[in-house]
Amino acid sequence: MRLSEKKTAPLRLVLSAIALSCGVLSAHAQGHTDAAPGGAASLKEVFETAWQRQPEARALQSRRDAAQAQAKAAGLLSPEAPSLEISQRSDRTTGNNGAREAEIGIAVPIWLPGQRTASAELAQAEISFVERRVLASQLRLASSVRDAWWSWQRARVDAELAREQLTNARRLAADVAKRTQAGDLARSDQHQAEGAVAAAEALAAQAQAASAVASAQLAALTGGVAAPDSIHNGTGEPSPVPSQTARHPLLAELEDRIAVAERTANLISTQKRANPELTVATTRDRGAFGERYGQTVLIGVRVPFGAGPRYDARVATAQAEAIEVQSQLTLERDRIQADQRGAASRVEAARTQLDAAQRRARLARESRGFFDKSFRLGETDLPTRLRIEAEAVEAERQEARSRIDLASAISAWRQSLGLLPQ
Repeated sequence: MRLSEKKTAPLRLVLSAIALSCGVLSAHAQGHTDAAPGGAASLKEVFETAWQRQPEARALQSRRDAAQAQAKAAGLLSPEAPSLEISQRSDRTTGNNGAREAEIGIAVPIWLPGQRTASAELAQAEISFVERRVLASQLRLASSVRDAWWSWQRARVDAELAREQLTNARRLAADVAKRTQAGDLARSDQHQAEGAVAAAEALAAQAQAASAVASAQLAALTGGVAAPDSIHNGTGEPSPVPSQTARHPLLAELEDRIAVAERTANLISTQKRANPELTVATTRDRGAFGERYGQTVLIGVRVPFGAGPRYDARVATAQAEAIEVQSQLTLERDRIQADQRGAASRVEAARTQLDAAQRRARLARESRGFFDKSFRLGETDLPTRLRIEAEAVEAERQEARSRIDLASAISAWRQSLGLLPQ
């Protein structure tokens, strides 16, 4: 009878450990799908913190000021600032007969035909492009933040679960050691328990390392301002609604780039030569000593010749830029549409997987209760009870991971639609 007890005792201990682990998994699966505690950082807050560190965010106001200044310049009376001209002539070094002449004037550049209108249109296009560029930059950053966020969420869940399993393994090993000293269990049972602790320590170390790597990647985006260790929000983003599917920021950015390139080409087409200049000057002079000074007024126009090949090169470059961006827009639109279809399909698949995982976990929990009762009554053997517990543990783990996978798929779907984190 004593030998029989020693053979079945390790199985009971293993069974107890599996039951404890199953309880831990169930608690974690519920804890990571409920609402986060008050004050915990969210994906949106992490994104906003990361955005404030980006060069585009810090230079945004300066870019806006530059675009507004260019629009104001297009409304001025002259394309360039006027210039002051001052000159003086005398014969002091040649004959010194008293000849003197002083001239002062202002040269004002003149708009070429159509140049002013084209400059105003280009300025408005660049004002719009500044804002579209910001949205596109935010969306690109959101992709990196989302990837880092959900990678860390998975790694954090695995690390916490591994730590709980290690705690249970050590508790079990301590209990086995006491019973071994009391003579209730064989020394080989203690070795098995200590081996389970070693395996749990290795698993916990591996999970902790993966969590640290994911945490460092997330902290690199936020600069450590939103410390990942203090983030405990595993809830996902809301599913997108049809009213949210507006212009995609990446496509809007390319469309505005096309507008800027086209209006740049239009402006260059009006600049076949340098700007003419209107000169207004006055001259005061005399011919020799004793003569009275005379006063004259000069009004002149300076018209440069055409630019020639230099003009052709500028026009061709602007047209090439417009054609290149137009082609890029077509490719980007096709890529985004494909990403949206794929992301929507992944969300539906993730929903189906979560539903199946929930049903499997519910059935496994119910079966565990049935077989636990029948085992206590002696109606079920240990191998069957052990198999049921193992299935319950795996079902709980799959349910927890399926929840995160669904939240990650919805986040990726929103990314493909051009929506920022919420």
